[in-house]
Amino acid sequence: MTHDLRFCCVGDSFTAGAGDETALGWVGRITAAAWHRGVAATAYNLGIRRDTSADIRRRTEAEVLARLLATGGDTHAVIFCFGANDTVLEDGLPRVPLEATLDNAAEVLSWSAARWPTLMLGPPPLLHEAEHDARVAALSPELAAVAAAMQVPFLPLHAPLSASAAWRHGAARGDGIHPDAAGYAAMAALIEAWAPWRALSGG
Repeated sequence: MTHDLRFCCVGDSFTAGAGDETALGWVGRITAAAWHRGVAATAYNLGIRRDTSADIRRRTEAEVLARLLATGGDTHAVIFCFGANDTVLEDGLPRVPLEATLDNAAEVLSWSAARWPTLMLGPPPLLHEAEHDARVAALSPELAAVAAAMQVPFLPLHAPLSASAAWRHGAARGDGIHPDAAGYAAMAALIEAWAPWRALSGG
């Protein structure tokens, strides 16, 4: 192994890999691919189901510092992926208002980017409900703008995964929201093909 990469993946159920019968999710798959490129990659999966950006803002500093400050390694990094749960309606209102979501994103991205290479993945589609999915689709470019302001690379996932048969069919076979292994493989392939991730994980 030529390089030791240790990175945190902070997010919600999609980061946790909910629905994947292989228990790999996208985190396990991109970590395995880095190993195949000769990178000794250690992933810390910090995905929690139902977490909103507010939840992630509350826990990011303590959870990431506990992992990245306690370890060696040549490179440390953080990947964020959240937003879908913010757009869930409760009593007719989103769990987190848009302005607060963007403020939370700015806070965690600026904190992380000041310390380590930081990447952000846009929220994936929620194909079980058209109106909810439309809110996620509208949120993605808003989060992209925040990431750009923080000079954090952003990978939009909503459009390509909406067009992915593996994602659509995987979600349909499960709970309607989370894909199966094939869906997560499609998500991981998008991340694997993304230049900012490849620059961190062995090119």
